[in-house]
Amino acid sequence: MRQAGDDENRRLQSYPADLDPKMQTATIQTHKQRAQLYFEQLQDVICGKLESLDGKARFAEDAWQHPEGGGGRTRVIQNGAVFEKGGVNTSAVSGTLTELLAQRLNVEPQQFFATGISLVIHPDSPMIPTVHANFRYLELENSDAWFGGGADLTPSYLFEDDARYFHSVWKQACDQHDKQYYSKFKKWCDEYFFIKHRKEARGIGGIFFDYLKGDFERLFAFVQTCGNSFLDAYVPIVERRKSEQWGEHEQYWQLLRRGRYAEFNLVYDRGTLFGLETKGRVESILMSLPPLARWDYNIQPKQGSREAQLIDLLRQPKEWV
Repeated sequence: MRQAGDDENRRLQSYPADLDPKMQTATIQTHKQRAQLYFEQLQDVICGKLESLDGKARFAEDAWQHPEGGGGRTRVIQNGAVFEKGGVNTSAVSGTLTELLAQRLNVEPQQFFATGISLVIHPDSPMIPTVHANFRYLELENSDAWFGGGADLTPSYLFEDDARYFHSVWKQACDQHDKQYYSKFKKWCDEYFFIKHRKEARGIGGIFFDYLKGDFERLFAFVQTCGNSFLDAYVPIVERRKSEQWGEHEQYWQLLRRGRYAEFNLVYDRGTLFGLETKGRVESILMSLPPLARWDYNIQPKQGSREAQLIDLLRQPKEWV
């Protein structure tokens, strides 16, 4: 993908307005078509901005086909000036729910359609947090349908002003649609991104929601506001922290924290389990894993250190805004 120039950067800064007109196109009539188009447009915008922010690496794209129907676009950036590895993926697939997956969703086995965008960014610097976001729409043969998604931040070293800022962006996005959303979805995020066998959170949270059913237009508008808020939530943090100094000690701690990240994604993450269970493309599903990680035995951070302070915080959710 090409470097974003001045004209492109101006367009990216106003991307919510750019995405709206095509949503009204008469040729895009079904709910699943509209959701798919939005996620694909959002992928273009996010990739363009992240390339511009990195300044060195470009996203490589793989288009793939699902064995039962549909497919997706996997875009991965690696070995950049800022981002060591990251993926911004979209998919729109159809197939048949397995017995196991139908049981997890509390429905009968049947045909399904699922579309969404999923991204994970692992920066090179331990001072820049890993970020994850995912927004999706699922429609069943029996006409049941819902939205899900969210975004969360996983720092190796905590900067509290970054945490407050990240949460404030998501609270503002939620408040535009329902004043109860942020507190509800923040709590859900804290509970969901929790590594039970470690008794600690994966990171400092954000928002998480699933099974949002009902008025499609109202819920789709909310999901678009969230999708359009991702760059606002993350890019300023990267810009603030990319000049922070770090060395071997900080990198070692980062690799240990990445091990925790991998544990959650492989053991608990619903998206990983759904993708593998529905015969999704393995390379695309596992792009969320960091390029390097460590699992050294029984590492205990020094009392009073920044590392110990992070662990203490991850064991008890905090209200940031």
